[in-house]
Amino acid sequence: MNAALPRLYAHPFSSYCQKVLVALYENGTPFEYRNLEDPAANAELTALWPLRRFPVLVDGGRTVLEATCIIEYLGVHHPGSVRLLPEAPDAAIEVRMLDRFFDNYVSTPQQKVVFDRLRAEADRDPFGVAEARAMLEAAYAWLDARIAGREWAAGAAFSLADCAAAPFLFYADWTHPIEARFANVRAYRARLLARPSFKRAVDEARPFRPYFPLGAPDRD
Repeated sequence: MNAALPRLYAHPFSSYCQKVLVALYENGTPFEYRNLEDPAANAELTALWPLRRFPVLVDGGRTVLEATCIIEYLGVHHPGSVRLLPEAPDAAIEVRMLDRFFDNYVSTPQQKVVFDRLRAEADRDPFGVAEARAMLEAAYAWLDARIAGREWAAGAAFSLADCAAAPFLFYADWTHPIEARFANVRAYRARLLARPSFKRAVDEARPFRPYFPLGAPDRD
């Protein structure tokens, strides 16, 4: 291991890991990628964080949990040319609010549907899945109106909110398709897919598409 570089414990197919990878790739931040396909990296993660949720960043003697916190940490301790959290307080609040929106109202219901499919059929929760799909529909509708006229989630500048939106909308559309009536969301998702930082993360995750329990579509 290279002790001089921050170490990221992550899996390429994980949406929350991709959120951090986009931030790292946006700024070309050097880091050591501890890919959790490697059993040794998995053992290290377990020793660092017994809950074994990822991503986890280790920098020097400090361990940072949770994707949003990792991205904010990188902005403070390993800043690059792309500032992902605006300096202006009101603009930063907008970015943080949208980051929480994508985490709580796109990723959470999307993962509910996926994780339910991983259960034995007798243990599945059809009511909960229906609620999750309804939440995704409501989230698409709200977002479609919110981003009308915007290039990125919070305006003209790519931000932390877009780091969240990229993988969460990517997998959400696989899980509960974004209909044509949400034209702004579909166009935004396409812009995210074309962004070099996210395109790199998507390409790195391609070998793991068979892991997707709903069946990865033959696109993107």
